[in-house]
Amino acid sequence: MKILFVCIGNSCRSPMAESVMRSVATKHGLTDWQIDSAALREWNVGRRPEERALTVLAENGLSSDHVGRQIVPQNFVHFDHIFGMDEGNVADLLARAPSECSAKIELLGNYRYKELDKIIFDPYFEHGIHGFRRCFDQIVICCENFVKLHK
Repeated sequence: MKILFVCIGNSCRSPMAESVMRSVATKHGLTDWQIDSAALREWNVGRRPEERALTVLAENGLSSDHVGRQIVPQNFVHFDHIFGMDEGNVADLLARAPSECSAKIELLGNYRYKELDKIIFDPYFEHGIHGFRRCFDQIVICCENFVKLHK
C-alpha cells in the first residue's frame, strides 16, 4: 500500500498524518507500506514541519524527519491513495490529477465516519497548540479506521 497525505503547505496536517500512519501501520505489522506527505503550494518546500505539529507528535511518542515537498505529477500514478485534509485540498488534487492518475483521491476524514468531522481543519493560524491536538486526534481515528479496512 502506498499512501500520500496532502495539505496546502505540508507543514502541519499532512506531516502529522504521515507520522501517525507510519506508527499505526507499524503497530499492525504493515512494514511494507510506503507513506509520505506533500504540499499543494511551494511555501514550505525544504522546511521541517511546524513546531507545534512536532510538539504534538512528541507528546504522543511520535516524531517526524519529514522535509516539506510539493506534490508532483508522478505521485498520482505512484501512490494508491492520496488523502486531502479538506474539500479545497481534494478539489485541487482532482484538478491537478493527470489523465493516467491511478490513485484514489479522497478526504482523509472519510474514515472518521461522522459527517461533521470529515474536515481536518488547518490549525496553523490558531493561537496556541489546542488546534494541533484536535487535528492529531482526528488523524489518529482516521488512520486507525483506514488500516482496519485495508490490512
